Amino acid sequence: MTTATPRTAVGRRGRFGDWPIAVTFLGPAVLAAVLLRLWPAARAVWDSLRSTPFGLVPTTWVGLDQYRWLFTDPAFLNSLKVTALFGIVVNPLQIAVALALAVLFNERIRGVGLMRTLVFLPVAIPQSVSAVIWAVAFRPDGPLNGVLALFGLGGLRYLTSPGQALASIVVVVSWIGVGYWMMFLIAGLKEIDPNLYDAAALDGAGRWARFRYVTVPQLRRQLAFVLVADTVSNLLLFAPVQILTKGGPDGSTDVLMNDIFERAYTEADVGAAAAATVVLTAVALAIVVVQFRLLSSGKD
Repeated sequence: MTTATPRTAVGRRGRFGDWPIAVTFLGPAVLAAVLLRLWPAARAVWDSLRSTPFGLVPTTWVGLDQYRWLFTDPAFLNSLKVTALFGIVVNPLQIAVALALAVLFNERIRGVGLMRTLVFLPVAIPQSVSAVIWAVAFRPDGPLNGVLALFGLGGLRYLTSPGQALASIVVVVSWIGVGYWMMFLIAGLKEIDPNLYDAAALDGAGRWARFRYVTVPQLRRQLAFVLVADTVSNLLLFAPVQILTKGGPDGSTDVLMNDIFERAYTEADVGAAAAATVVLTAVALAIVVVQFRLLSSGKD
């Protein structure tokens, strides 16, 4: 009596091997990446090389002339300057405040859970809603000027002053983002071995020395992530600016994303908007590469 030989694993898989399983699991992710990332990027580059006045077809091939014209446009150059100034101010501010709060809330103090929740709460609120809340606070007869009046101080113009509008946007964005970055840093603090602090204390290191020589080096990985992610996030700032100032007054808050929006949907200049988008993407990639290189050199 003969017995049937069991089918091998190869036989069960068929002549295509593991490909059907791999396609089943990876297919949706690859399709999403193509449709939501690669195709829009390729279309933006294509549109940036063509002139589309009033957003109508047929379009005209202009090549790199779109970029040459863009870099002679005072409005675009101003948006580059405003975006750079905003990033230089808001990125260190957000990271410094987030790190300070993370260190504070990592201590065993009474009510620390509630305080963490209150700081993190703005993250759960849509940016548009946060912008509306701050629009009320920034009103000439709003609560902020009311507090100043209690101390005998004159009210500020906030969103209507070219010298104060960008600082007001920095406050709004920091209020939204600090709690988010704080949670990443708190997670990093939880991973630090307490024995390192005990050893530093035995060596006579004070609180500041322990923070400088133990906390910061051990948080290098989390700080690197927060720095890169925060930079990219602030480069893409749009909703608070569009709701609160629409890039004004006098272009003092006209960041790149707002400039792109105005070109695409107000001026109907799709080609210029696409070119500005390509420039924004290139700037973001360049900044991220530089940051990674600096962080890598710091490890050595």
